[in-house]
Amino acid sequence: MTSRRVLLVAAPLLGHVFPLVPIAESLRKAGHEVLVATAAEALKVPLPTYDISPGFRFGPVAAGALLRRPLLLRAELSGTAGTKMVGPLFGAVNRKLLPGLRTAVREWRPDVVIHEPLAAAAATLGVPAILHENSLFAGPPLVEATVGDVPPPIATITIAPPSVVGARTGLPMRAVPHGLDDALPDWLTEPPRRPRILVSRSTVSQPGPDRLASRVIAAATSIDADFVLVRPGARAAAQTLPPNVRVTAWLPLARAMTVSTAIIHHGGAGTVLAALHAGIPQLVVRGAGDRRHNAELVAARGAGIAVDERSIGPEVISRLLSDASLAEAAREVSAEMAAMPHPDEVVPHLPNT
Repeated sequence: MTSRRVLLVAAPLLGHVFPLVPIAESLRKAGHEVLVATAAEALKVPLPTYDISPGFRFGPVAAGALLRRPLLLRAELSGTAGTKMVGPLFGAVNRKLLPGLRTAVREWRPDVVIHEPLAAAAATLGVPAILHENSLFAGPPLVEATVGDVPPPIATITIAPPSVVGARTGLPMRAVPHGLDDALPDWLTEPPRRPRILVSRSTVSQPGPDRLASRVIAAATSIDADFVLVRPGARAAAQTLPPNVRVTAWLPLARAMTVSTAIIHHGGAGTVLAALHAGIPQLVVRGAGDRRHNAELVAARGAGIAVDERSIGPEVISRLLSDASLAEAAREVSAEMAAMPHPDEVVPHLPNT
């Protein structure tokens, strides 16, 4: 086998880089050299990294793109903009990253690039490129929305389970959640005495109070279950908590799902896929960006419930625990994902590797 240099490129957000880690680790096991090119918080991966934009801050770039388009911003915040905001937002991000990305290619000389859809500038570098989908949206439309016409990828890796998103072309690969092998705190490894529900919000900083956590806290007193609030907002965490609610600063969420009954969360693609992988039902809040889309897909598959934040209360949480069809559908999708090829099995089929 000939060893290759593989450059993996992600937008500078944790949720964009984490899905690339499994294929990167499998490439290394197969004898290839890998380097992750990204910026800001996405550099916090357990792999060799190259900072292509030192000092990059996502917030100002996002504000500049969003505030100039108030009508589109309103649609984006409600989750109804679809891919219309991708170009203004991630197009601007890619323009910021492109000079450093060119430098990385010039200095490191990769044989192939693997990039996620919203780091599509990587497809313009003159290096054979593989598109690695990392969400419930199909990758090619996101690439086009981000940078326009680019040379087609030499291969596409698709990770979303077909029963949730429909059939897709490309190389199917199991979505292996980040942190699945991380250790849990001792108190979470104890067998639960009753149902355990995780409550999680986005890794992206959100303005305003954490209403999701506050609504769960208010509902918890009337539900026979234990609730674990992962990184709730400061105001929510400072409330007087019922005996069945526990707050934790951080958990390896994917690992925690394997010892939990259900999860209530913000609708990010990584959390959705991790819950499907774990085979637990999920209560997904319709929200900004792709979160409404993700919530509706989960609900349509029957593996969870899609709700608006203000609808979170005892009734819908009780249904999350009592509706056997939700748990059954979640287990079906988990089995479907387990049958998809592991990244170790996909690597030999990647061109140029």
